[in-house]
Amino acid sequence: MTAPEDRPWLDASLPVAERVELLLREMTVEEKAGLFFHTMITMGEGGELAEAEPAFSLPSNREYVLDRHMSHFNLLSVAPKASDMARWHNRLQELAASTRLGIPITISTDPRHSFTENPGTALLSGPFSQWPDGLGLAATRSAEIVEQFADIMRQEYTAVGIRVALHPQVDLATEPRWARALQTFGEDADLTGELGAAYLRGLQGASFGPGSVSAMVKHFPGGGAQKDGEDPHFPYGREQVYPGGQFELHLKPFEAIFAAGCRQIMPYYGMPVGTEYEEVGFGLNKSIITGLLRERFGFDGIVCTDWALISDHEILGDLHVARAWGVEHLSQAERMAKILDAGADQFGGESCVDLLLELVAAGTVTEERLDVSARRLLREKFELGLFENPYVDVDAADAIVGATRFRDAGVDAQRASITVLSNRATDAGAPVLPFAPGLRLYVEGIAAETAAAYGQVVDTPAEADIAILRLRAPFEERATAFENFFHAGSLDFPQDELDHVAEVAAAVPTVVDVFLDRPAILAPIVESAHAVVANWGASSAALLDVLSGASPARGKLPFDVPRSMAAVEASRPDVPFDTADPLFRFGHGLTL
Repeated sequence: MTAPEDRPWLDASLPVAERVELLLREMTVEEKAGLFFHTMITMGEGGELAEAEPAFSLPSNREYVLDRHMSHFNLLSVAPKASDMARWHNRLQELAASTRLGIPITISTDPRHSFTENPGTALLSGPFSQWPDGLGLAATRSAEIVEQFADIMRQEYTAVGIRVALHPQVDLATEPRWARALQTFGEDADLTGELGAAYLRGLQGASFGPGSVSAMVKHFPGGGAQKDGEDPHFPYGREQVYPGGQFELHLKPFEAIFAAGCRQIMPYYGMPVGTEYEEVGFGLNKSIITGLLRERFGFDGIVCTDWALISDHEILGDLHVARAWGVEHLSQAERMAKILDAGADQFGGESCVDLLLELVAAGTVTEERLDVSARRLLREKFELGLFENPYVDVDAADAIVGATRFRDAGVDAQRASITVLSNRATDAGAPVLPFAPGLRLYVEGIAAETAAAYGQVVDTPAEADIAILRLRAPFEERATAFENFFHAGSLDFPQDELDHVAEVAAAVPTVVDVFLDRPAILAPIVESAHAVVANWGASSAALLDVLSGASPARGKLPFDVPRSMAAVEASRPDVPFDTADPLFRFGHGLTL
């Protein structure tokens, strides 16, 4: 590629480091400052550029790019068609190309291949192939499946212009109540490291370059050790505690990630309590980012904070304070300066570019400090090939995203993840599973037309030969809409739900399938139901394939299932497998 004389950094024959310096020398402080902000963006209908989005207090696409010089965005929208996403992406790149230096946009995303909808953590799959969440991938016990998934994800993401994945999540789910367990690989450090490395290989490819998706691995130095299991998205969950002295264990998966070529890291919100480290949130914590991540582990990639450490934000109609845990007393400018001093490169979920410019004008932050991070951020854009070709093929997007072979692989992974926990005999003497085709089926949580492919659907348990009920793990309602996307609190099922299961099971042999996004207290259900099954994202058809024996039962638990809430409350948040006498242990899973 021949570079125009006024843009020598476009000469692809030059080393990336040289191209970075050529561009950096031409950038104004305003253009440098724009690189530091990585926040959510929406797309307009039909692939048009979006106007302002009041539900998440987001400016228009044009304001972000033209006025604030920003070029890193986390796509919040889900479109019905991949071609709409590709079209929007190209229009956004055209907008960026019209700016003085034409720095291309980098689009990122939270996970969007599963059954989860949480605007703070993951999105519904929409046109993409559909797979189990992280716990379900762990239940397959297959690094091969995980790498295949990530490779398919890479192909689907790049087809619509997504070049950074804000995942995988390699935290250890050591506190059973923690709301973020679903996207982890469970409770075991070795399995998490193995699967996390496979995920990176699939996303980034054999060598990092124009066909890659860069993985921003989270959450360093490991979430999961949450006091009372509460999540640090919210003030009551800000403390991470280590009564079992297992801080180092939570680092172990990251060692595997670094060995696999991790290029970007997101620290978590939590603040460590009672350790050798400063008691402030990890994203503001110099002893964590510089001392531990950069110096001990030698990490020279991009560090982007988790979202909204500086500014308060209105989300879904409610005000949520900045997650500046341990430094709530500091001003917004002081928080920003502390994040930079800690060694981070980007402010996740922020767009207050003027504030950074004020810090530079005041001499609090030097332009040399901006250059340190700007080099890392520009290097990633160059190595992803965005300066050579930022655009995608709109006409090809619909054929690639959600291709039949990708969807089939996702469904097979769903089947492989389904875990049979119990399977006792009926009065006839045989185990209830697998059930024979053609039986009379009573179902709840399954569409009648789906169940009809496996038997005769009836209206009441009394008419049925077998009942199949799909439930979700319980959680406590919280005060705001955003909080209720994070399933937290007690793991006990409500008594009325237990009574209902028992009533159905008294009338007919009953199978209960539970979406186990947290390890719920299943003992009462195991006692009343004839079989209990766990899933972490599976269609009803995938479930029925396993229950009917059409597909083998292969899943293994990615965590212990505790026997009682008393055992959970007595366990240490940082220690895996620490609840007394668990009902089912890590690795449990019956075959049929």
